[in-house]
Amino acid sequence: MPQPYQLLAGLLLAILIAGGAYLAGALNRSGSIAALLLGTVVFGLGGLPWAVLLIAFFISSSLLSRLFSRRKAKMEEKFSKGHRRDAAQVLANGGIAGLCVLLGQVFPGAPWPWLAFAGALAAANADTWATELGVLSKSPPRSIRTGRVVEPGDSGGVSGMGLLAATGGSMLIALLAVLPWPGMPSEPGLVTRGLVILLITLAGVGGSLVDSLLGATVQVIYTCPTCGKETERHPVHLCGAPTTPLRGWTWLGNDWVNAGCSLFAVMVALLML
Repeated sequence: MPQPYQLLAGLLLAILIAGGAYLAGALNRSGSIAALLLGTVVFGLGGLPWAVLLIAFFISSSLLSRLFSRRKAKMEEKFSKGHRRDAAQVLANGGIAGLCVLLGQVFPGAPWPWLAFAGALAAANADTWATELGVLSKSPPRSIRTGRVVEPGDSGGVSGMGLLAATGGSMLIALLAVLPWPGMPSEPGLVTRGLVILLITLAGVGGSLVDSLLGATVQVIYTCPTCGKETERHPVHLCGAPTTPLRGWTWLGNDWVNAGCSLFAVMVALLML
């Protein structure tokens, strides 16, 4: 069980990061509250190894969301929300990882909560990097379902640059997951570490591809009758016109798809046990 000082330190670190992200415009009010709760669980209960992975995901994804913001501004109409994450987005990307930390307290010493945690964040990071960098590809994306060219930012669109970015984002988490953390129950060998890096990376990339597949098939997509554009935004498009359902399940929005992305990666990561 974590000591009181660790819980207090986790709370203070969560306040610092969530507050800083709010002031920097990366989170709105509800998002900062959700990040505070999630961070307290991860930092306070998990300690340093778990905290580093979450911080790496949050900082890298927040920085990429602002990188080349002018070039990406014209694609804002495609996405359901802006660059300031709300509570639903925070929990969709990190809620399953937070649950893994709690399971680690219930099953102390078991390796699978840690692997599941790393897999969940690898998928979230892969999907975020693919989204933020893939839209900058000079080659047009293609639908993962049909292979036809789609507009940049369309749900279900994939590109070589996006896949490369997903691999980089997933590998970052995988590399951090195998560092020799103090207090870990065992020290894996070099070969074991290499296999873990490979499998967590593949789990994360696989999760991002599942995200694209869901986006191309069952995620709800709307259309703007004024602009004639496909969009995730509802009930109002950026132009101010009401959007109407075009395809997909009306309850399956982007936040649920992101959660499904992490859940798939968790299942893949657990296959290495």
